[in-house]
Amino acid sequence: MNVRVGHLYPDYLNIYADRGNIAVLARRAERRGHRLEVSAIGMGDPLRPGEHDLLYGGYQLLGRGYRGFHGEDMPGAGILPLETVAGERRMIGDVLLECELEPGERRTLAGFENHAGRTRLDPGAEPLGRVVAGFGNDGESGYEGCRLGRAVGTYLHGPLLPRNPWLADWLLAKALAHRTGSSEPPRLEPLDDELEAEAHAVSAQRARDRGGRF
Repeated sequence: MNVRVGHLYPDYLNIYADRGNIAVLARRAERRGHRLEVSAIGMGDPLRPGEHDLLYGGYQLLGRGYRGFHGEDMPGAGILPLETVAGERRMIGDVLLECELEPGERRTLAGFENHAGRTRLDPGAEPLGRVVAGFGNDGESGYEGCRLGRAVGTYLHGPLLPRNPWLADWLLAKALAHRTGSSEPPRLEPLDDELEAEAHAVSAQRARDRGGRF
């Protein structure tokens, strides 16, 4: 099966080798007999609803907007219930989150953050995860990222998916469900993730060595 992926603004948003996330999705799809069709979407390109099974882009501008350090306002896509305001100090380092994207399945996400933006979710909005170590959305709330239905946003770079294969499979399953029109994502056969598990463990330990949430 071909899975259609729209890569939003790859020339601008390939931060910390985040293009590697697309490579991971493609490889994990291939190992299960599927194929990723990736199309780059640039500034001014039309985006037709339903054309893609998965859209991959930046976190801050998926909200209503971003206010820069000097007060300049940049409108966002308005997909996620959040706003971001630039702070004076950058928040940098390894991050570890505790997530529960499926009821009763508590997992950890390990990654790297580097951002000056303070992202604040609307009241009642669901974060991607609870910060175990690192700064997260704003360095104060104790939460990182945002989730709305099948959409997730996060500050975690690195890239993120090579060291968190369970999230890659979660996204891939959601994309396959969209492709087939199914209300339930398919159960993907497990892969040999020994190296990925080691990468996750190393990244998670680096985050824990920071001494907890700041």
